[in-house]
Amino acid sequence: MKTTNLELNRRELMVSASACVASTALPGVAMAQQTTDTASVVRSQVTLTVNGTRREMDLDLRTTLLDALREHLALTGTKKGCDHGQCGACTVMVNGRRINSCLTLAVLHQGDEVTTIEGLGTPDALHPMQDAFVKHDGYQCGYCTPGQIVSAVAVLEEVKAGIPSHVTADLSATPEPSNAEMRERMSGNICRCGAYSNIADAMTEVAGRPA
Repeated sequence: MKTTNLELNRRELMVSASACVASTALPGVAMAQQTTDTASVVRSQVTLTVNGTRREMDLDLRTTLLDALREHLALTGTKKGCDHGQCGACTVMVNGRRINSCLTLAVLHQGDEVTTIEGLGTPDALHPMQDAFVKHDGYQCGYCTPGQIVSAVAVLEEVKAGIPSHVTADLSATPEPSNAEMRERMSGNICRCGAYSNIADAMTEVAGRPA
């Protein structure tokens, strides 16, 4: 049978379509066709004072503060939970104020002072908040605990500094470390095990208030 030009064109189109499907179905094939220009990655020297020690790092500008602490300084106490700033597991203090370290770039904190859970206390010399968490069983699986403790310490400092929260009734008066205040301020730290009441008890003790 004689093959027409139309049939030949159809066959060529089918072969081309099959090749396209194969390249998209196999990631390795697609990746092999791409080249990564590593020279285009912009890096910078970043200097931080972490837990009282000056640390210098050569970082990709896209490195988050969380990844700089965990991957470059081996401070793995700060946890990566949601990586979207919604769970609070990555909470650290920067210049005395708590932040979600997964939401900020390390290069933005050039020269800043960073405090992680490792900088609050040691097994031989616990911070009062760490001791209270142990006493009141403020943790279960422990994954969120570093962020909870760092945030709890910062919360009490916020109250002392007179910084109001959403539940502060009198904005002209110094807020009290009440149960409502502490629960509101800690609402950004999620405990999937549900140890919230015990965490509140631990904070109450450190704040010097009756349970």
